[in-house]
Amino acid sequence: MSRIGKQPIPVPKGVEFKIAEDQVSVKGPKGQLHVKLPPGISAAMEDGTITVSRADDEGQTRSYHGLVRALLANAATGVSEGWSKELEIVGIGYRAQSKGKTVTFSLGFSHTIDFAVPDGIEIDVDAKANKLMVKGFDRQQVGQIAAEIRALRPPEPYKGKGIRYSDERVRTKAGKQGATV
Repeated sequence: MSRIGKQPIPVPKGVEFKIAEDQVSVKGPKGQLHVKLPPGISAAMEDGTITVSRADDEGQTRSYHGLVRALLANAATGVSEGWSKELEIVGIGYRAQSKGKTVTFSLGFSHTIDFAVPDGIEIDVDAKANKLMVKGFDRQQVGQIAAEIRALRPPEPYKGKGIRYSDERVRTKAGKQGATV
């Protein structure tokens, strides 16, 4: 049996689970998420915890068992506490400004880049420290938006300039050693 899949999910305070035939709805103070249950996987609520079980021991069903449990646990954490990713902007003249539902980036190009912030996501810009905080209740969406922002100007390997995750370490190359004549 899956070590992750068989662990019960504690229900945080203020979070409500609705289990249907093929979908689990998780509602909390930050928002509402839906997790689709694949065939052969079922969820049940008992004594303030959610348990995920599988119908058979086929390979595909076994692989879904731990996945669905992790998705449900992430949804419960997201609607109660939320998820966040921190990004740093490194480089002289590189900066970000927040204007309503748009973040404008100056990243060394001849033009600025306007990034539209989708619903359910909040981006806090700390202009003095050149840091961004992407927050939301859907872990997958928070990670995707952070990856899209990083892709605007990924860190380059020679000086390390660009947008990086706060815990990311960029290995820099030595560059040219200077040819002597």
